Amino acid sequence: MACQWPELQVKLPSAPSAILQFRQASLIFWGNTLEKSWKEAIKRVLKESDVPLHYTEISDHILSRGYYATDGATPAATVNAQLSSSVKHDGEKSPFIRVGKGIFSLRGVAAAVATPHEPKAETPRVEAEEESSDSIIHSFGMYWQRDLVVWRNDLKMFGKQQSLSKPVNFAKQKGIYILYDHHTVVYVGRAIDRPLGKRLYEHTVDRLGSRWNRFSWFGLLDVTQEGNLRELPFNSSLAALVATLEALLIESLEPPQNRKRGDDFSAIEYIQDIDPELKEREIQNTLRSIEQKMRGGA
Repeated sequence: MACQWPELQVKLPSAPSAILQFRQASLIFWGNTLEKSWKEAIKRVLKESDVPLHYTEISDHILSRGYYATDGATPAATVNAQLSSSVKHDGEKSPFIRVGKGIFSLRGVAAAVATPHEPKAETPRVEAEEESSDSIIHSFGMYWQRDLVVWRNDLKMFGKQQSLSKPVNFAKQKGIYILYDHHTVVYVGRAIDRPLGKRLYEHTVDRLGSRWNRFSWFGLLDVTQEGNLRELPFNSSLAALVATLEALLIESLEPPQNRKRGDDFSAIEYIQDIDPELKEREIQNTLRSIEQKMRGGA
């Protein structure tokens, strides 16, 4: 039934620039000072930390504390690029220093926190080492909920690198996936000839249709800053293949004695974001309920 009061019809904002402007204004209103660049925001986070941080932690702190606002889809990758580029090209003039794989600190602070088992952070070899990865898997999502997707042929599957970053549609992703009945694995499949969204949609209407309510996926396509998927040249070593296989088994089986997902597994995890269509449906249902109550009480 169509809503009787047109003024109650609500559309969710969809313009990224408008959302970004609103976020920036909110941060200023609440007294948070926005930094002029990613680099300054990174320095601010590391200065406030007593220990070195992984670049994903740095980007999370930047966004959650309101030090920098962006509508990009890959803030963690941007922070990693900023840090790695500075370490590589600025050398000893860089304010940052790499103390481990993906882990950074401010220069002068790293030496005090290095453990005896790690190479000293001020060793030139570590500083000059460029952050690189030949991982096959570039992105993945764990235990996404089936009921947060609108299932149809042209479906969209949204995920975010972090809660405040731009959502990415992974329906065209390629790779492998796992279907679960809660946390029990019921099926493992691959999405190569047909993309991930298409394969999952098929499982909503085939013999598995009533047997799964969650899914995980591991994607071969990389995510650009704009939120698009792209295929990168395959350049992987045997060690990377083994690391990827190990990581996939750990992620899917969750053995209790494994404390990490595997060495050299640098894929970025994306958290699921509800389909905007479902958000709008919920709002319209709420408004219809309010309308009915108001009409009933009139």
